[in-house]
Amino acid sequence: MATQLFSPTTLGAISLKNRVVMAPMTRNRATVGHDVTPIMATYYAQRASAGLIITEGIAPSANGNGYARVPGLYTSAQVEGWKAVTRAVHEKGGNIFAQLMHTGRVGHPIHMEAGAKIVAPSAIAAAGQIYTDEQGMLDHPTPEVMTKADIEQAITEFVTAAQNAIEAGFDGVEIHGANGYLVEQFLRPTTNQRTDEYGGSTENYARFAVEVATEVSNAIGADKVGIRLSPYGVFNDTPYSPEYDAIALHVAKKLNGIVTYVHLVDHQSMGAPAVAQSIVDGIRAAFKGTLILSGGYDADRAEATLAEGKAQLIAFGRPFIANPDLVERMEAGTDLNQPDFSTFYTPGEKGYTDYPSLAEATV
Repeated sequence: MATQLFSPTTLGAISLKNRVVMAPMTRNRATVGHDVTPIMATYYAQRASAGLIITEGIAPSANGNGYARVPGLYTSAQVEGWKAVTRAVHEKGGNIFAQLMHTGRVGHPIHMEAGAKIVAPSAIAAAGQIYTDEQGMLDHPTPEVMTKADIEQAITEFVTAAQNAIEAGFDGVEIHGANGYLVEQFLRPTTNQRTDEYGGSTENYARFAVEVATEVSNAIGADKVGIRLSPYGVFNDTPYSPEYDAIALHVAKKLNGIVTYVHLVDHQSMGAPAVAQSIVDGIRAAFKGTLILSGGYDADRAEATLAEGKAQLIAFGRPFIANPDLVERMEAGTDLNQPDFSTFYTPGEKGYTDYPSLAEATV
């Protein structure tokens, strides 16, 4: 029987009722205009028994909103919409961080507002295609190379979105530095071919991520900031390159005192190479704050990882989709609902807020 997994702990200045984290997962239930919908408050409140909820990726600016029906946090209407979500989670005794996700080159203008643009560290289009509601699958466009002014603007956008998150009632923010989005596009030599101070060396590849984290931390407090990294992830055309080991370790070391946690995701269960244990151990040694591990965990494996001192918190993704009461189910050792993959990214309540809890299933 798991004991540490369901025991209380702290993260920065907040108390967590257990060490279970709901991982960020894109669900595409916002409006076409990227505003929060009422069912999003229901969805997150249903899962408030997690010690910490990390939301789906939220665009910090119009330039960062490249997907269909993903929410933003850069307008007053969006702030008001998120207030309903955070209020609902807090009323259930939960804690919730907003994940700030600038999509960078991974997007399409068809999803974006007038005047917004697809930007990235280098003019390298992501391989493959992206789904659009209007025209189905379309090729990824070639992004505009970010100027120094564009970089400064993007950092400011992260800061403003973080301040908006606190205004909206979030307990903190997670900077999305994984999955091939803008922050990771700077971190990866395969997507960053710059020759200025933002590319070409370990320190330079890491510079944008560290600057974003530093400025966000200065604005809202280090105890309210985390970052997600995926060292061996290949999502969104980010093939592994050996240089990234040193870059990830450098970022982890530089973020001491700047963020309260590093959230390390291993996408092996989704087809990516396994993150080498030496990298996990190296990041654990380099970063003195809280480490969250994510990637294909069940309760037993999570408990073993915690017992061995390899992390302080464990994040669960897809099991939370189909099990709003995942914590209770894991603690009781009962069977889990299985998710309907066909409704992961569709609009509406089906496959979103209609999965039964244990109590509902036994009525």
